[in-house]
Amino acid sequence: MSDGDVAIVSAKDDNKDATSGGVNRDRRYFLIQATSAVAAVGVLGAAWPFVKYWTPSAKARAAGAPVKIDFSKLVPGEMLSPIVAWRGKPIFVVWRDNQAIESLKSDTSDLADPDSLNPDQQPEFAVNAWRSVKPEIGVYLGICTHLGCSPKYVLTDNFEASGQGGFFCPCHGSKFDLAGRVVKGVPAPDNLQVPPYRFVSDTVIVIGEEGTA
Repeated sequence: MSDGDVAIVSAKDDNKDATSGGVNRDRRYFLIQATSAVAAVGVLGAAWPFVKYWTPSAKARAAGAPVKIDFSKLVPGEMLSPIVAWRGKPIFVVWRDNQAIESLKSDTSDLADPDSLNPDQQPEFAVNAWRSVKPEIGVYLGICTHLGCSPKYVLTDNFEASGQGGFFCPCHGSKFDLAGRVVKGVPAPDNLQVPPYRFVSDTVIVIGEEGTA
């Protein structure tokens, strides 16, 4: 047999192996598995930024966490300062004196929603004349319900007829009484929102949780 004959026989043997699926079948299986693995890694790599995007950061989780407020230094007629934020929104904590509490029950003719009929604006425990757990302590989100400005605390003369205090929004002139109830005919459509909260002690509340002390 010549060298040329040997080369021809060798080529036939390789072709026979390829046809029978011996060596080449194993190689094909390996390549398929390797390609699938690379594709899976690529999909995971592409998806990771989206998964990471939708996973809240520690800062975001903290922003929605309950906030404890100590108002032990607050006295009647004042609003707590500095103002504490919850979920990125200011929290107004006011201590109303007896005269203000009585006004909240009687001076309601100028109010758009004196009975707090909109359930989205306060928890059930705040559906009363003072919109709070305790008549003397009012807790409200300091965000005007018109366009989101922050109203100013007005101790007296927020209402011309009665001299009652409350909250005045300097952006567009909306007014609220000391229970956060909006007056008629102003741009703000609703009362100030009452956040969920509970008393831990006589002078400490937790914003973001409901319940009893």
